[in-house]
Amino acid sequence: MDKQEFAHRREELMEIVGAGGIALLPAAPEVSRNRDVNYPYRPDSDFYYLTGFPEPEALLVLIPERPQGQYILFCREKDLEQETWHGRRAGLEGACERYGADDAFPITDIDDIVPGLMESCRRIYYPMGCYPEFDTQVMGWMNQLRGAARRGVNPPEEIIALDHILHEMRLYKSEAELHVMRQAAAISISAHKRAMQICRGGMNEFQIEAELNYEFMRLGSKSPAYPSIVGGGENSCILHYTENNAVLYDGDLLLIDAGAELDCYASDITRTFPINGKFSPAQRQIYEIVLAAQLAAIEQVRPNNHWNDPHDAAVRVIAQGLIDLGLLQGDLETVINNNDYKRFYMHRTGHWLGMDVHDVGDYKIEEAWRLLEPGMVLTVEPGIYIPAESKGVDPTYWNIGIRIEDDVLVTKTGYEVLTADMPKTIEEIECLMAEY
Repeated sequence: MDKQEFAHRREELMEIVGAGGIALLPAAPEVSRNRDVNYPYRPDSDFYYLTGFPEPEALLVLIPERPQGQYILFCREKDLEQETWHGRRAGLEGACERYGADDAFPITDIDDIVPGLMESCRRIYYPMGCYPEFDTQVMGWMNQLRGAARRGVNPPEEIIALDHILHEMRLYKSEAELHVMRQAAAISISAHKRAMQICRGGMNEFQIEAELNYEFMRLGSKSPAYPSIVGGGENSCILHYTENNAVLYDGDLLLIDAGAELDCYASDITRTFPINGKFSPAQRQIYEIVLAAQLAAIEQVRPNNHWNDPHDAAVRVIAQGLIDLGLLQGDLETVINNNDYKRFYMHRTGHWLGMDVHDVGDYKIEEAWRLLEPGMVLTVEPGIYIPAESKGVDPTYWNIGIRIEDDVLVTKTGYEVLTADMPKTIEEIECLMAEY
Protein backbone atom coordinates (compact mmCIF):
# COMPACT_ATOMS: atom_id res chain seq x y z
CA MET A 1 0.00 0.00 0.00
CA ASP A 2 1.53 3.31 -1.01
CA LYS A 3 2.23 6.37 1.15
CA GLN A 4 -0.65 8.29 -0.38
CA GLU A 5 -3.21 5.84 1.02
CA PHE A 6 -1.94 6.40 4.56
CA ALA A 7 -1.73 10.17 3.99
CA HIS A 8 -5.37 10.23 2.87
CA ARG A 9 -6.43 8.44 6.07
CA ARG A 10 -4.52 10.91 8.24
CA GLU A 11 -6.09 13.83 6.38
CA GLU A 12 -9.56 12.36 6.92
CA LEU A 13 -8.88 11.96 10.64
CA MET A 14 -7.45 15.48 10.96
CA GLU A 15 -10.63 16.91 9.43
CA ILE A 16 -12.53 15.26 12.29
CA VAL A 17 -10.03 16.34 14.96
CA GLY A 18 -10.01 19.89 13.61
CA ALA A 19 -8.03 22.96 14.60
CA GLY A 20 -7.32 23.07 18.31
CA GLY A 21 -7.17 19.29 18.60
CA ILE A 22 -4.28 16.86 18.92
CA ALA A 23 -4.37 13.12 18.27
CA LEU A 24 -1.97 10.74 20.03
CA LEU A 25 -1.65 7.10 19.06
CA PRO A 26 1.05 4.77 20.41
CA ALA A 27 2.44 1.68 18.71
CA ALA A 28 1.69 -1.64 20.37
CA PRO A 29 4.35 -2.81 22.83
CA GLU A 30 6.31 -5.96 22.17
CA VAL A 31 4.96 -9.00 24.05
CA SER A 32 7.11 -11.57 25.81
CA ARG A 33 6.55 -15.19 24.80
CA ASN A 34 8.77 -16.70 27.45
CA ARG A 35 11.97 -15.66 29.21
CA ASP A 36 13.99 -13.56 26.72
CA VAL A 37 11.91 -14.45 23.63
CA ASN A 38 9.21 -12.15 22.26
CA TYR A 39 6.32 -13.06 20.01
CA PRO A 40 6.86 -11.96 16.38
CA TYR A 41 5.95 -8.27 16.36
CA ARG A 42 2.67 -7.30 14.72
CA PRO A 43 1.75 -3.57 14.72
CA ASP A 44 -1.39 -2.28 16.41
CA SER A 45 -4.03 -2.16 13.67
CA ASP A 46 -5.12 1.43 14.36
CA PHE A 47 -1.52 2.66 14.44
CA TYR A 48 -0.62 0.82 11.23
CA TYR A 49 -3.82 2.04 9.54
CA LEU A 50 -2.61 5.63 9.85
CA THR A 51 1.14 5.19 9.42
CA GLY A 52 2.13 1.94 7.72
CA PHE A 53 4.98 2.01 10.24
CA PRO A 54 5.88 -1.56 11.31
CA GLU A 55 8.16 -0.98 14.31
CA PRO A 56 7.50 -0.97 18.08
CA GLU A 57 8.39 1.93 20.39
CA ALA A 58 6.71 4.62 18.33
CA LEU A 59 4.14 7.37 18.80
CA LEU A 60 1.99 9.11 16.18
CA VAL A 61 1.04 12.74 16.82
CA LEU A 62 -1.36 14.64 14.54
CA ILE A 63 -1.88 18.38 15.03
CA PRO A 64 -4.18 19.84 12.34
CA GLU A 65 -3.05 23.18 10.90
CA ARG A 66 0.28 23.17 12.74
CA PRO A 67 2.54 25.37 10.55
CA GLN A 68 5.70 23.36 11.28
CA GLY A 69 4.07 20.08 10.18
CA GLN A 70 0.86 18.27 11.08
CA TYR A 71 2.19 14.68 11.22
CA ILE A 72 4.91 13.93 13.77
CA LEU A 73 6.32 10.46 14.37
CA PHE A 74 8.37 9.57 17.42
CA CYS A 75 10.40 6.40 16.86
CA ARG A 76 13.68 4.66 17.58
CA GLU A 77 16.83 6.21 16.22
CA LYS A 78 19.27 4.35 14.00
CA ASP A 79 21.66 2.28 16.11
CA LEU A 80 24.28 0.12 14.40
CA GLU A 81 24.86 -2.14 17.40
CA GLN A 82 21.15 -2.75 18.07
CA GLU A 83 20.46 -3.26 14.38
CA THR A 84 23.24 -5.85 14.18
CA TRP A 85 21.47 -7.87 16.86
CA HIS A 86 17.79 -7.21 16.14
CA GLY A 87 17.40 -5.95 12.58
CA ARG A 88 17.18 -2.68 10.70
CA ARG A 89 15.33 0.40 11.91
CA ALA A 90 13.79 3.15 9.84
CA GLY A 91 15.24 5.85 12.09
CA LEU A 92 14.20 9.48 12.03
CA GLU A 93 15.17 9.95 8.38
CA GLY A 94 13.22 6.87 7.30
CA ALA A 95 10.18 8.00 9.27
CA CYS A 96 10.03 11.07 7.06
CA GLU A 97 11.29 9.73 3.74
CA ARG A 98 9.61 6.30 3.73
CA TYR A 99 6.59 6.83 5.96
CA GLY A 100 5.62 10.41 5.16
CA ALA A 101 6.12 12.12 8.54
CA ASP A 102 6.48 15.90 8.42
CA ASP A 103 8.91 15.63 11.31
CA ALA A 104 10.39 12.88 13.46
CA PHE A 105 11.91 12.81 16.94
CA PRO A 106 13.51 10.12 19.11
CA ILE A 107 10.95 8.11 21.10
CA THR A 108 13.08 8.77 24.19
CA ASP A 109 12.22 12.48 23.93
CA ILE A 110 8.44 12.26 24.18
CA ASP A 111 8.29 13.45 27.79
CA ASP A 112 10.24 16.56 26.82
CA ILE A 113 8.39 17.36 23.58
CA VAL A 114 4.79 16.13 23.73
CA PRO A 115 3.60 18.35 26.63
CA GLY A 116 4.74 21.38 24.63
CA LEU A 117 2.73 20.18 21.65
CA MET A 118 -0.33 19.66 23.84
CA GLU A 119 -0.34 23.04 25.58
CA SER A 120 -1.67 24.91 22.57
CA CYS A 121 -4.53 22.44 22.06
CA ARG A 122 -8.02 22.40 23.54
CA ARG A 123 -8.84 18.76 22.88
CA ILE A 124 -6.86 15.51 23.10
CA TYR A 125 -7.87 12.46 21.08
CA TYR A 126 -6.27 9.20 22.12
CA PRO A 127 -7.28 5.51 22.64
CA MET A 128 -8.26 5.64 26.29
CA GLY A 129 -7.93 2.36 28.15
CA CYS A 130 -6.14 0.46 25.38
CA TYR A 131 -2.66 0.72 26.88
CA PRO A 132 -2.60 1.40 30.65
CA GLU A 133 1.00 2.63 30.63
CA PHE A 134 0.15 5.19 27.97
CA ASP A 135 -2.91 6.30 29.96
CA THR A 136 -0.57 7.03 32.87
CA GLN A 137 1.80 8.88 30.58
CA VAL A 138 -0.94 11.10 29.13
CA MET A 139 -2.25 11.92 32.59
CA GLY A 140 1.29 12.81 33.64
CA TRP A 141 1.59 15.24 30.74
CA MET A 142 -1.80 16.77 31.63
CA ASN A 143 -0.77 17.26 35.25
CA GLN A 144 2.50 18.81 34.14
CA LEU A 145 0.56 21.38 32.11
CA ARG A 146 -1.86 22.05 34.97
CA GLY A 147 1.14 22.73 37.21
CA ALA A 148 2.27 25.42 34.79
CA ALA A 149 -1.01 27.37 34.98
CA ARG A 150 0.71 30.31 36.76
CA ARG A 151 2.88 30.76 33.67
CA GLY A 152 -0.26 31.16 31.56
CA VAL A 153 -0.27 27.61 30.24
CA ASN A 154 -3.76 26.28 29.56
CA PRO A 155 -3.97 22.47 29.42
CA PRO A 156 -6.45 20.77 27.06
CA GLU A 157 -10.02 20.98 28.34
CA GLU A 158 -11.38 17.79 26.83
CA ILE A 159 -10.21 14.19 26.27
CA ILE A 160 -11.98 12.26 23.51
CA ALA A 161 -11.74 8.55 22.67
CA LEU A 162 -9.85 8.22 19.40
CA ASP A 163 -10.46 4.52 18.82
CA HIS A 164 -14.20 4.84 18.12
CA ILE A 165 -13.53 7.46 15.43
CA LEU A 166 -10.85 5.31 13.81
CA HIS A 167 -13.02 2.21 13.92
CA GLU A 168 -15.78 3.95 12.00
CA MET A 169 -13.22 4.94 9.37
CA ARG A 170 -11.85 1.39 9.19
CA LEU A 171 -15.30 -0.10 8.66
CA TYR A 172 -15.44 1.27 5.09
CA LYS A 173 -12.75 -0.30 2.92
CA SER A 174 -11.01 1.69 0.19
CA GLU A 175 -10.07 0.23 -3.19
CA ALA A 176 -6.47 -0.09 -1.97
CA GLU A 177 -7.63 -2.09 1.05
CA LEU A 178 -9.89 -4.30 -1.05
CA HIS A 179 -7.00 -5.02 -3.41
CA VAL A 180 -4.97 -6.39 -0.49
CA MET A 181 -7.95 -8.31 0.91
CA ARG A 182 -8.54 -9.97 -2.47
CA GLN A 183 -4.89 -11.00 -2.54
CA ALA A 184 -5.14 -12.41 1.00
CA ALA A 185 -8.26 -14.30 -0.06
CA ALA A 186 -6.49 -15.77 -3.10
CA ILE A 187 -3.62 -17.01 -0.92
CA SER A 188 -6.05 -18.59 1.52
CA ILE A 189 -7.99 -20.27 -1.28
CA SER A 190 -4.80 -21.85 -2.60
CA ALA A 191 -3.96 -23.12 0.90
CA HIS A 192 -7.42 -24.62 1.47
CA LYS A 193 -7.31 -26.37 -1.91
CA ARG A 194 -3.90 -27.81 -1.04
CA ALA A 195 -5.24 -29.09 2.29
CA MET A 196 -8.20 -30.76 0.60
CA GLN A 197 -6.06 -32.47 -1.98
CA ILE A 198 -3.35 -33.74 0.35
CA CYS A 199 -5.64 -34.92 3.15
CA ARG A 200 -5.75 -38.66 3.83
CA GLY A 201 -6.83 -40.88 6.70
CA GLY A 202 -3.97 -41.57 9.12
CA MET A 203 -2.52 -38.08 8.82
CA ASN A 204 -2.44 -35.78 11.85
CA GLU A 205 -4.31 -32.48 12.08
CA PHE A 206 -1.04 -30.60 12.57
CA GLN A 207 0.26 -32.00 9.29
CA ILE A 208 -2.66 -30.35 7.50
CA GLU A 209 -1.98 -27.14 9.43
CA ALA A 210 1.64 -27.32 8.23
CA GLU A 211 0.45 -27.52 4.63
CA LEU A 212 -1.72 -24.43 5.16
CA ASN A 213 1.17 -22.49 6.67
CA TYR A 214 3.51 -23.59 3.88
CA GLU A 215 1.15 -22.32 1.20
CA PHE A 216 0.51 -19.07 3.06
CA MET A 217 4.23 -18.29 3.23
CA ARG A 218 5.01 -19.60 -0.25
CA LEU A 219 2.55 -17.08 -1.69
CA GLY A 220 3.71 -14.11 0.37
CA SER A 221 1.82 -14.17 3.67
CA LYS A 222 4.09 -14.11 6.72
CA SER A 223 1.53 -15.63 9.05
CA PRO A 224 -2.07 -16.77 9.49
CA ALA A 225 -4.55 -14.06 10.41
CA TYR A 226 -5.52 -16.12 13.49
CA PRO A 227 -4.71 -19.56 14.92
CA SER A 228 -5.91 -22.09 12.34
CA ILE A 229 -8.70 -24.49 13.30
CA VAL A 230 -8.08 -27.97 11.88
CA GLY A 231 -10.61 -30.29 13.51
CA GLY A 232 -11.33 -33.82 12.38
CA GLY A 233 -14.27 -35.97 13.47
CA GLU A 234 -15.41 -35.08 16.99
CA ASN A 235 -13.12 -32.03 16.98
CA SER A 236 -15.16 -30.48 14.16
CA CYS A 237 -17.88 -29.87 16.77
CA ILE A 238 -15.61 -27.62 18.89
CA LEU A 239 -16.08 -24.10 17.55
CA HIS A 240 -12.65 -22.69 18.46
CA TYR A 241 -10.64 -25.89 18.43
CA THR A 242 -6.91 -25.12 18.05
CA GLU A 243 -5.07 -28.09 19.56
CA ASN A 244 -4.70 -29.57 16.04
CA ASN A 245 -2.99 -32.70 17.35
CA ALA A 246 -5.37 -35.60 16.63
CA VAL A 247 -5.20 -38.36 14.04
CA LEU A 248 -7.58 -38.07 11.07
CA TYR A 249 -9.78 -41.09 10.36
CA ASP A 250 -11.22 -42.33 7.11
CA GLY A 251 -14.97 -41.68 7.10
CA ASP A 252 -14.81 -38.57 9.32
CA LEU A 253 -15.17 -34.94 8.28
CA LEU A 254 -12.42 -32.36 8.59
CA LEU A 255 -13.36 -28.75 9.37
CA ILE A 256 -10.69 -26.16 8.51
CA ASP A 257 -11.12 -22.51 9.53
CA ALA A 258 -7.98 -20.71 8.36
CA GLY A 259 -6.97 -17.52 6.61
CA ALA A 260 -3.80 -15.73 5.60
CA GLU A 261 -2.83 -12.24 6.73
CA LEU A 262 -1.29 -9.95 4.13
CA ASP A 263 0.03 -6.45 4.88
CA CYS A 264 -1.96 -6.56 8.15
CA TYR A 265 -5.25 -7.49 6.40
CA ALA A 266 -7.06 -10.72 7.23
CA SER A 267 -8.87 -13.32 5.20
CA ASP A 268 -11.16 -15.88 6.84
CA ILE A 269 -12.36 -19.07 5.14
CA THR A 270 -13.97 -22.22 6.53
CA ARG A 271 -14.52 -25.39 4.56
CA THR A 272 -15.61 -28.84 5.74
CA PHE A 273 -14.91 -31.96 3.70
CA PRO A 274 -14.69 -35.76 4.04
CA ILE A 275 -11.23 -37.04 4.86
CA ASN A 276 -11.62 -39.89 2.36
CA GLY A 277 -12.97 -37.62 -0.38
CA LYS A 278 -16.57 -38.88 -0.35
CA PHE A 279 -19.47 -37.58 1.75
CA SER A 280 -21.55 -40.21 3.53
CA PRO A 281 -25.35 -39.94 3.19
CA ALA A 282 -25.68 -38.38 6.69
CA GLN A 283 -22.78 -35.97 6.08
CA ARG A 284 -24.31 -35.00 2.76
CA GLN A 285 -27.69 -34.24 4.35
CA ILE A 286 -26.25 -31.90 6.98
CA TYR A 287 -23.84 -30.30 4.51
CA GLU A 288 -26.63 -29.44 2.08
CA ILE A 289 -28.55 -27.68 4.86
CA VAL A 290 -25.54 -25.58 5.87
CA LEU A 291 -24.73 -24.70 2.26
CA ALA A 292 -28.32 -23.67 1.58
CA ALA A 293 -28.27 -21.54 4.73
CA GLN A 294 -25.05 -19.84 3.67
CA LEU A 295 -26.32 -19.08 0.17
CA ALA A 296 -29.55 -17.65 1.62
CA ALA A 297 -27.55 -15.50 4.05
CA ILE A 298 -25.23 -14.18 1.34
CA GLU A 299 -28.26 -13.09 -0.68
CA GLN A 300 -29.18 -10.79 2.21
CA VAL A 301 -25.84 -8.94 2.01
CA ARG A 302 -26.83 -5.78 0.17
CA PRO A 303 -27.09 -2.04 0.88
CA ASN A 304 -29.88 -0.96 3.26
CA ASN A 305 -30.44 -4.45 4.62
CA HIS A 306 -29.52 -4.55 8.28
CA TRP A 307 -26.70 -6.48 9.90
CA ASN A 308 -28.98 -9.21 11.24
CA ASP A 309 -30.73 -10.03 7.96
CA PRO A 310 -28.12 -12.63 6.86
CA HIS A 311 -28.30 -14.31 10.28
CA ASP A 312 -32.10 -14.44 10.21
CA ALA A 313 -32.02 -16.02 6.76
CA ALA A 314 -29.48 -18.66 7.83
CA VAL A 315 -31.42 -19.52 10.99
CA ARG A 316 -34.63 -20.13 9.06
CA VAL A 317 -32.95 -22.51 6.60
CA ILE A 318 -31.06 -24.40 9.30
CA ALA A 319 -34.08 -24.71 11.58
CA GLN A 320 -36.31 -25.99 8.78
CA GLY A 321 -33.64 -28.42 7.61
CA LEU A 322 -33.21 -29.87 11.09
CA ILE A 323 -36.99 -30.19 11.47
CA ASP A 324 -37.19 -32.03 8.15
CA LEU A 325 -34.52 -34.49 9.32
CA GLY A 326 -36.32 -35.03 12.62
CA LEU A 327 -33.48 -33.57 14.69
CA LEU A 328 -35.75 -30.79 15.95
CA GLN A 329 -39.44 -31.07 16.82
CA GLY A 330 -42.17 -28.51 16.22
CA ASP A 331 -43.11 -25.95 13.59
CA LEU A 332 -40.55 -23.49 12.20
CA GLU A 333 -41.70 -20.37 14.08
CA THR A 334 -41.81 -22.19 17.41
CA VAL A 335 -38.35 -23.68 16.93
CA ILE A 336 -36.96 -20.23 16.11
CA ASN A 337 -38.81 -18.30 18.82
CA ASN A 338 -37.78 -20.84 21.49
CA ASN A 339 -34.17 -20.85 20.24
CA ASP A 340 -34.36 -24.64 19.89
CA TYR A 341 -32.05 -24.48 16.87
CA LYS A 342 -29.23 -23.20 19.11
CA ARG A 343 -28.69 -26.75 20.30
CA PHE A 344 -26.98 -27.39 16.95
CA TYR A 345 -26.27 -23.83 15.71
CA MET A 346 -25.11 -21.70 18.62
CA HIS A 347 -23.12 -18.84 17.05
CA ARG A 348 -23.78 -15.79 14.91
CA THR A 349 -23.60 -15.97 11.12
CA GLY A 350 -20.70 -13.55 10.68
CA HIS A 351 -18.55 -10.64 11.79
CA TRP A 352 -16.79 -7.64 10.29
CA LEU A 353 -13.52 -8.42 8.51
CA GLY A 354 -10.52 -6.18 7.82
CA MET A 355 -7.23 -5.56 9.56
CA ASP A 356 -8.49 -7.69 12.45
CA VAL A 357 -10.19 -11.00 11.72
CA HIS A 358 -13.02 -9.93 14.06
CA ASP A 359 -12.75 -6.40 12.80
CA VAL A 360 -13.81 -3.17 14.44
CA GLY A 361 -17.08 -1.33 13.91
CA ASP A 362 -20.40 -1.17 15.77
CA TYR A 363 -23.06 -3.75 14.93
CA LYS A 364 -25.83 -1.62 16.38
CA ILE A 365 -26.54 2.11 16.27
CA GLU A 366 -28.73 3.34 19.13
CA GLU A 367 -29.89 -0.23 19.86
CA ALA A 368 -30.94 -0.87 16.23
CA TRP A 369 -29.07 -3.20 13.90
CA ARG A 370 -26.76 -1.25 11.63
CA LEU A 371 -27.64 -0.93 7.94
CA LEU A 372 -25.17 -2.47 5.51
CA GLU A 373 -23.38 0.02 3.25
CA PRO A 374 -20.99 -0.24 0.29
CA GLY A 375 -17.40 -0.83 1.36
CA MET A 376 -18.19 -2.95 4.41
CA VAL A 377 -16.73 -6.47 4.46
CA LEU A 378 -18.18 -9.27 6.56
CA THR A 379 -17.99 -13.04 6.85
CA VAL A 380 -20.95 -15.33 6.29
CA GLU A 381 -20.45 -18.59 8.21
CA PRO A 382 -23.43 -20.68 9.32
CA GLY A 383 -22.85 -24.14 10.74
CA ILE A 384 -24.36 -27.23 12.33
CA TYR A 385 -22.58 -29.17 15.09
CA ILE A 386 -23.78 -32.55 16.36
CA PRO A 387 -21.41 -33.98 18.97
CA ALA A 388 -21.38 -37.64 19.97
CA GLU A 389 -23.95 -38.81 22.50
CA SER A 390 -26.39 -36.07 21.39
CA LYS A 391 -29.63 -37.05 23.13
CA GLY A 392 -32.35 -38.22 20.80
CA VAL A 393 -30.14 -38.02 17.70
CA ASP A 394 -29.51 -40.97 15.39
CA PRO A 395 -25.84 -41.99 15.91
CA THR A 396 -25.22 -41.75 12.16
CA TYR A 397 -25.23 -37.95 12.67
CA TRP A 398 -22.85 -37.95 15.66
CA ASN A 399 -19.53 -36.10 15.30
CA ILE A 400 -20.71 -34.20 12.26
CA GLY A 401 -19.58 -30.59 12.56
CA ILE A 402 -19.96 -28.47 9.43
CA ARG A 403 -19.28 -24.78 8.88
CA ILE A 404 -18.97 -22.98 5.54
CA GLU A 405 -17.50 -19.47 5.58
CA ASP A 406 -16.79 -16.86 2.92
CA ASP A 407 -15.70 -13.22 2.92
CA VAL A 408 -18.31 -10.89 1.42
CA LEU A 409 -18.05 -7.24 0.33
CA VAL A 410 -21.13 -5.01 0.29
CA THR A 411 -21.20 -3.29 -3.11
CA LYS A 412 -23.38 -0.48 -4.46
CA THR A 413 -25.81 -2.94 -6.02
CA GLY A 414 -25.42 -6.05 -3.86
CA TYR A 415 -22.40 -8.10 -2.88
CA GLU A 416 -19.11 -9.58 -4.04
CA VAL A 417 -17.88 -12.84 -2.54
CA LEU A 418 -14.13 -12.24 -2.21
CA THR A 419 -13.53 -15.97 -1.68
CA ALA A 420 -15.83 -17.20 -4.47
CA ASP A 421 -13.07 -19.23 -6.15
CA MET A 422 -12.94 -21.66 -3.22
CA PRO A 423 -15.01 -24.80 -4.01
CA LYS A 424 -17.89 -25.47 -1.64
CA THR A 425 -20.54 -27.62 -3.32
CA ILE A 426 -20.35 -31.34 -2.63
CA GLU A 427 -19.63 -32.05 -6.29
CA GLU A 428 -16.84 -29.44 -6.46
CA ILE A 429 -15.18 -30.74 -3.29
CA GLU A 430 -15.33 -34.40 -4.26
CA CYS A 431 -14.01 -33.59 -7.73
CA LEU A 432 -11.09 -31.51 -6.36
CA MET A 433 -10.11 -34.22 -3.90
CA ALA A 434 -10.27 -36.92 -6.59
CA GLU A 435 -7.82 -35.01 -8.80
CA TYR A 436 -4.85 -35.49 -6.45
